Amino acid sequence: MIYRTISDYMFAIEIENLTKKFGDFTAVDSISLKIKRGEIFGLLGPNGAGKTTTISMLSTLIRPTSGIARVAGYDVLKDPLKVRQNIGIVFQEPSVDDLLTGRENLELHAMLYGMDRKEMNERIDEMLNLVELSDRADDLVRKYSGGMRRRLEIARGLLHTPKILFLDEPTLGLDPASRRTIWHYIETITKEKKITTILTTHYLEEADSLCDRIAIIDKGRIVVEGTSNELKSKIGEDIIRLTGSISISNLRRLKCVKKINSEPGKNHVDLVVEDAAKNLQKVLSIAGKVDSVEVRRVSLDDVFLHYTGRYIHEENGEDSIMNRIATYRSNR
Repeated sequence: MIYRTISDYMFAIEIENLTKKFGDFTAVDSISLKIKRGEIFGLLGPNGAGKTTTISMLSTLIRPTSGIARVAGYDVLKDPLKVRQNIGIVFQEPSVDDLLTGRENLELHAMLYGMDRKEMNERIDEMLNLVELSDRADDLVRKYSGGMRRRLEIARGLLHTPKILFLDEPTLGLDPASRRTIWHYIETITKEKKITTILTTHYLEEADSLCDRIAIIDKGRIVVEGTSNELKSKIGEDIIRLTGSISISNLRRLKCVKKINSEPGKNHVDLVVEDAAKNLQKVLSIAGKVDSVEVRRVSLDDVFLHYTGRYIHEENGEDSIMNRIATYRSNR
């Protein structure tokens, strides 16, 4: 069945066994997802996990090797033009032209989408006002800060009134204040414009704050999916961080210790513990030489570490993966 309008169906995006291979390398490995209309959906994973490849397939930038993907009710292979008409995208890498003004960038985008002059001018003014760039609209983009450029890219992605917006690392490299400003715009446009937003990010506090649901992808596969609270509840309630000369072998003997995480080169360990208030003394009695203790609730960082075996800020094989893809393409 092909859906003709976004109001005709429940899910903005449906993915069934979606796979992408580059030669002998599998970047995305048979993933399945359903993303509801109007929600902010977070796709998290370490570098090279398959996030950007997945978004590239959903936005028709690259063809899937196998599987099915329907975006706004249209098959990405059978109806790519219909898909493109219904989506906006903010790329991971900056893509606005800094030799043009902010307004000229939006005018160029409007012309590519065939918008008439009256509609174009009205929408450009509306989008510039939304992202608070009206007073800088006629300045060259080269004079914009990083945060202003990102806001312009979001305005451009929304200009043609898409039903679905892809944000691939939209706040990468921005300072904390600019990141929170972008968060505000994402929340505003999702609610006011009733847009479905798919967000990839390395900032877990960003996903925790913004996303209605989250999927973690690792080595091309979805390893877990749910709301932030659901994901946290799956691994426990309390984390004890011990700093000092810690005896991990002793701690492994305790039934109340569900998981032990340690970072190479660090002198602390994080313990996932059942009922930390009740079992803290038991942990300390066999932990070794403890210099400091910190007890906290499970965070999304802990969830990520639990399911991927590493912290999200660790760089694992991105260069190798991208080299494989580049080699595959150059040999075709």
